[in-house]
Amino acid sequence: MNQNFTQFAFTPSVKAAQEHYGSRPNYERMESDPDRFLLTDKEKAYLPTLDFFFMATTGENGWPYVQFRGGPKGFLKILDDRTLGFADYRGNRQFISVGNINSGGKVALILLDFAQRVRLKIWATATVVDAEEDPELTARLSDPDYSGKVERAITLTIEAYDWNCPQHITPRFTEEEITADISRFLPPADESCVNCD
Repeated sequence: MNQNFTQFAFTPSVKAAQEHYGSRPNYERMESDPDRFLLTDKEKAYLPTLDFFFMATTGENGWPYVQFRGGPKGFLKILDDRTLGFADYRGNRQFISVGNINSGGKVALILLDFAQRVRLKIWATATVVDAEEDPELTARLSDPDYSGKVERAITLTIEAYDWNCPQHITPRFTEEEITADISRFLPPADESCVNCD
């Protein structure tokens, strides 16, 4: 059996839909693509540039739940070639993702860079570790410049990943990206100007 993302994404009903709509031959070939569950230099360069991602979990009732996770660039840490992690700070205390992870452990991430029109999908097995259970891991995932208290560490063992095509990703830019881009077009400040009043 293959170990790439198609193992998780191409269920019998997905394959039936591909057959129905005529894309099955192309995607059947994809099932023999190289396995992708170890991070390469490409992913290791991309992940630290991100300041948010979306994480999907599923509850015992079968309903999916998607949560936005945000922080400073690089808050999703690379722990090794197959493991990611992030600090879980106090939030609204609903614990939907935490409960879903504790009940099933399966998560899917969508990691987007709107400006570059790049999207990475990751399938992973997640684990919730209370902060006091593993202080070393908690410290490794914490942001020293953030004043919030870490309540948990969440680790993600990558099962598969896939880069998506950029089609239909509308470019959007952060304030930092816009400011950096605009400053390229501004003339340098002339401190010798005498008519600046």
